[in-house]
Amino acid sequence: MDTENRVGVVVVSAGRGTRMGTRESKQYLLLKDKPIIMHTLDVFERMPLVQEIVLVTGAEDIDRCTGWIKEYGLSKVVKVISGGSERQQSVYKGLLEIGTEWVMVHDGVRPFIEPEHVEACCRKAQLSGAAVLAVKVKDTIKQVSESGTIEATPDRRSLWAIHTPQAFRLSALKKAHEQAEADGFIGTDDSMLVERMGIPVAVVESSYTNIKITTPEDLEYAEFMLKRRGERNP
Repeated sequence: MDTENRVGVVVVSAGRGTRMGTRESKQYLLLKDKPIIMHTLDVFERMPLVQEIVLVTGAEDIDRCTGWIKEYGLSKVVKVISGGSERQQSVYKGLLEIGTEWVMVHDGVRPFIEPEHVEACCRKAQLSGAAVLAVKVKDTIKQVSESGTIEATPDRRSLWAIHTPQAFRLSALKKAHEQAEADGFIGTDDSMLVERMGIPVAVVESSYTNIKITTPEDLEYAEFMLKRRGERNP
């Protein structure tokens, strides 16, 4: 990608989470003696298309994240800021610090994103306006009522599990966030906000290894993947 098409990245790492069952927030747990969030940031640090990174974290975590960034030499992280009470607010605060035309939003606890998939997502967004990474759903999905009865079985061929990063024109994503705030709408991801604006969002196939580390089982799998990568690249 040429210089004018380089992008900024907002990495969201302000959540606490409870499913991990640890006192420490999941994004700061160690994975091979390195905080998970630093593994994630390092992927984008090494990518030529990434011009700048903004890390959004808890106010109480800014100092230690800043220290880690210096320790690991992550020069593209231009700001570490505190997030809001909801993920959506945290993303918007990060967007306000980005100076590139295009932006990606990524979960801090997805450290195994492949650079080629990030590039493919960016290229698609720059062609169509917005793009997300996703994988095809493997399991049969059931729509279930509150009483626990199956109501419908959607066609699995049309179902995708959405990942991050998600890529957008910065001005469009800002506008989508501002409209959602005005309407009192909370989405589960950024693409929902853009969809509300009538902007088509393209899907780019990701990898099943691009996991979001949220449970102890996820952490065990992440350790296995790091070990396997180390064996492949000694």
